[in-house]
Amino acid sequence: MQPSSKAILLCLFLGTASAFAETRTLSLFFAGDLMQHEGQLNTALQKDGTYDYADNFKYMKPAIETADLAIVNFEVTLGGKPYTGYPAFSAPDAYFYATKEAGFDIYLTANNHCLDRGRNGLIRTIHVMDSLGVPHLGTYTDTSDRATRYPLLVQKNGFKIALLNYTYGTNGIETPAPTIVNRIDTLQIKQDIVKAQGMNPDAIIANMHWGIEYQIKENAEQDSLAAFLLRNGVAHVIGSHPHVLQPMKIVMDSLDEAHIVVYSLGNLISNMKKRYTDGGISVLLTLEKSDTDKKVHVKSTSYTLWWVLRPEFTGKNFEIIPATLDSIPEAAKVNREIFLNDAREILKGDIPEK
Repeated sequence: MQPSSKAILLCLFLGTASAFAETRTLSLFFAGDLMQHEGQLNTALQKDGTYDYADNFKYMKPAIETADLAIVNFEVTLGGKPYTGYPAFSAPDAYFYATKEAGFDIYLTANNHCLDRGRNGLIRTIHVMDSLGVPHLGTYTDTSDRATRYPLLVQKNGFKIALLNYTYGTNGIETPAPTIVNRIDTLQIKQDIVKAQGMNPDAIIANMHWGIEYQIKENAEQDSLAAFLLRNGVAHVIGSHPHVLQPMKIVMDSLDEAHIVVYSLGNLISNMKKRYTDGGISVLLTLEKSDTDKKVHVKSTSYTLWWVLRPEFTGKNFEIIPATLDSIPEAAKVNREIFLNDAREILKGDIPEK
């Protein structure tokens, strides 16, 4: 029996639709700790009393802007004057504006310094970010604020991504009512994951402020918590806090899907000078899905090494530079090479350097 003309047309249509099925991609750029030590404050201060941070990010801005979404750990408060560095950070608003101008889209605020200026500092930080319509997550003015904003659902390029953010603590400072800081609590995290799943996201990504400062290897608690997150529905885990790099890995599940775990991105910018602390990485994670296969897959992932070129080497402001940049003062190259060699030894494994 010959097929009908209608059947032939249907087959042709389905074949054409399949051939032209659109594949969508979403690239996510994750960067480490934005610090603001006294040396950075002093260097950014201008004669007229204003602060200028544009040079901090000029080398990094093109890389940030190539990504669809750029996410960073904002580890200072915008607590107002007097501006201070360690141990109780309060950065000028100009610092935040400069990071936004550099291209960062989403800010993580649950970290051990988010209460450095107490309740007022936490709330002011939220209000400054809100005044520019900047998405952020991790700290909240009250329970209603958290219920409305968290988990943070971001929609871009036809993708829906649910973001989570938690910190191990706040340097012993109690969270003053009614404000909220997301703490690492597996019962609460599990509830938040369920809420995130109810948003029907393509992926849930947890950003964890965890680990031991200055340790270049993740500890058992980080490893156990990462496994807990993946087991309960989180797709990828990105870590910060130790101020040094820690290893990364790709975990394959029973369906042969890849899950990225980054234990620590290290410092993005700071005035820290100890070995391992003077730089960090950005991780670029690209997801893809097609119209026919709605499931999201990891298309690619890579990391880029960044190093902080400090004023003592240049006589200028702090600059985040590609760690492989050749055109730097000779006096800086010894320190830079130590960082490069250390970083590549720590990070060798599943994820390639870009």
